[in-house]
Amino acid sequence: MTHTAARAHGGRLRFTLHYIEMIVAMFVGMAVFGFLRSLAGLDVSFAREPELGYLAMAFDMSLGMAVWMRIRGHAWRHTLEMCAAMFVPIVPLFPMLWTGLIDGDTLMIAAHVAMFPLMLGAMLLRRHDHL
Repeated sequence: MTHTAARAHGGRLRFTLHYIEMIVAMFVGMAVFGFLRSLAGLDVSFAREPELGYLAMAFDMSLGMAVWMRIRGHAWRHTLEMCAAMFVPIVPLFPMLWTGLIDGDTLMIAAHVAMFPLMLGAMLLRRHDHL
């Protein structure tokens, strides 16, 4: 393997590991901040209020990811772009929920399926910042 090929492979590996780090930070944020919200008596019933439930969860995931990104030295711009991936899926999904085209469970599944490629897209836009 040439030096250039080895460097490219190492860059892809670092990029992949960073993506996994962001996913882990997102789930840790969801667990920790969701637990703290629950302790504070600020639970949201997803069954009764799927919009608010999703927004609270997206906020928790974003907060976890933002904390970790800032610890890792990422700029606010990159951090906010990654956090936006948690909220962008609601743009088409909330109207579909409100019109009865989907239910709350479908909203949650579709939003989670969408956020992962959106996070990857945000990272690819600023590839050099995530290596």
